[in-house]
Amino acid sequence: MRRRTLTTATALAVLLSSAALAATPAVADTVRSVAVDEPYDTVVDDVHQRIYISDRYLNQIVVTDTTGRVLTKLTGLPQVLDLELSPDSGTLYAALYGADKIVAFDTATLTQTAEYPTGDKTIPSRLAYADGRLWFGYGDQWDSGLGVLDLTAETPTVTLDLAGAHDFASPPKLYADPDNPGTLLALDSGISSGPIVVYDVSTATPTIRVTEDKGGFYKDAALTADGQNVVVAGPGTRALTEYRLSDLSVVRTYPVADQPETVSVAPDGTVAATVLDTDDKGDTYVFPTDAAKPASVRNLSHDWMPWGGHSTAWSADGSRLFVMTDTYYTTQFHAVTEPRKYVGTLTVSAPATAERAKTLTVTGKLTSTLALPAGTPITVTRTDLDSPNGKSLGTKTLGTGGKYSFTDKPPAGSKVKYTVTYAGDAEHTAVSASDTVDVSRAKTTLTLNNNGKVYSYGKDVKFTAHLGTTYKNRKVEIWADPFGGDKANKLVKSGTVNSSGNLSVTLDLKRDTKVTAKFLGDARYAPKTVSSTVGAKVKVSTAVSKHYKTKYTWGHTYYYFKKSKNPVFTTTMTAYPGRKQRMEFEFYYDGTWYDLGSEYFALGSAGISKVELTGEHETGYRMRVRSSYINSSSGDTVNSTTHGAWKYFIFTS
Repeated sequence: MRRRTLTTATALAVLLSSAALAATPAVADTVRSVAVDEPYDTVVDDVHQRIYISDRYLNQIVVTDTTGRVLTKLTGLPQVLDLELSPDSGTLYAALYGADKIVAFDTATLTQTAEYPTGDKTIPSRLAYADGRLWFGYGDQWDSGLGVLDLTAETPTVTLDLAGAHDFASPPKLYADPDNPGTLLALDSGISSGPIVVYDVSTATPTIRVTEDKGGFYKDAALTADGQNVVVAGPGTRALTEYRLSDLSVVRTYPVADQPETVSVAPDGTVAATVLDTDDKGDTYVFPTDAAKPASVRNLSHDWMPWGGHSTAWSADGSRLFVMTDTYYTTQFHAVTEPRKYVGTLTVSAPATAERAKTLTVTGKLTSTLALPAGTPITVTRTDLDSPNGKSLGTKTLGTGGKYSFTDKPPAGSKVKYTVTYAGDAEHTAVSASDTVDVSRAKTTLTLNNNGKVYSYGKDVKFTAHLGTTYKNRKVEIWADPFGGDKANKLVKSGTVNSSGNLSVTLDLKRDTKVTAKFLGDARYAPKTVSSTVGAKVKVSTAVSKHYKTKYTWGHTYYYFKKSKNPVFTTTMTAYPGRKQRMEFEFYYDGTWYDLGSEYFALGSAGISKVELTGEHETGYRMRVRSSYINSSSGDTVNSTTHGAWKYFIFTS
């Protein structure tokens, strides 16, 4: 990325636009993922409030607004690399490495307006606009060179092999600025002995003004606002260095902790740079114009890295800094709204646990590369069950080295959060941090009746929850969870207990049910939950048919069958998918009933099954039959085991 200088008319338009926005509050920093595989160059268009990002691997230019929101994509651009915006922001130029040409887009309509072939296998890669001409670096390794597209000619023409006395080891990285006409800067970045070359391009044939080896392998560079100096990002951990273009003497160094990747200079001379950041201590540096002050360091990518190339840029008025990062293989766009301010690191350390209403101590530290003096005010807020929106604990002050400490007696239990805030000042951003304490609460009693009882099908059963001593909350919830996956756990009663501490609800029991009472707790008493599991039987009956008479005898009603007839026993039972009934038979002999066997029979969807008793029927024996639901064995566990009434019968000749 690089700074763009506007024409007088454009600058006036931007100034008026900025004045109109001055009354609104500053916009917060933003970060947004953008669908870019690998950004190569990024250009800021302040006139149209857009940013253009070249993506060589997806052959496109992604157009976003100044928050990184994608507006459109310019596609079909083979291996698009460097971008260049005309001084009036009216035209965007793009070098197509994979098509041997430079193309132009109208920035008002975002339509392509021209294309300029640069020659077979020239593979143009770098661009710089100077004095109505578009200079470009082209070629590969030692076959690289300097060319120009003369846009001032009636028919724009391309001229190659203008490097003069220098033989480039790779396509030169080019930089120019309208405030320093006739000057073109070229970096031979592909070799350790590659120099910085300053050309005089005031005539048709460039000549070298000054050249000097500064260590090669240059990552990026940015011209200062007046176009007289350049800040170069060198390899390794070498500091960023500012050189005077007139003689390439060192003006200033900008120390960084890791390999610099990108650099950009604001109109007021503020230098921004990104570094590789292998230790996750900060990837974005902003150096003030006052060399006596330290850099402001931000950690935007967190454990990954910023993109290289030209992926850092200032807005035209220098109020915002735009940075592209690669965060876990996702390209992210950062818009920093107060880049010159120092970012503080605030820690808050509270004990993990504490007793309610007992004194605890919270400590912490606020540090910044520009240290804050002792006595700097910070505010503290406590958030708890009594003050869910937060309660101010007043203002505290920083001690030596940014340390602070305060005590508190939390009146409420459960999770208590202490939030410490520094409001910021003219040189520091605001910062806030918090820590949470698990504060103890007393235990209350909660009971629920009827656990373990079994009721007949459809029985109305009253459940009563009893709540013991609490602080303020006297509400209880009662939930009913019928057995079976087709029925959900349901809140059946919620309310305040009566003066005796009771809350009751009556349930119509048709299935085994887990009933749960819940007290959600309050500021001084912990939550409590108790459950009762009760059983519900099924409805079951057995009807007998094909008999020729009934008679009450031996203490029961007997059904009489001719031995030639097969009895039919019809069972009706509460229906449930896949349910079976167990039918068992017994016979009476010498004062005792003996087992004749049992078998399970499937019930229809209405809960009915018919069983015909076939075979040779012995006469004179007293017999009986009953149908039962057996939990689990009958195919489900929705109800409690239920036995139907015995039906008595006898065969006669």
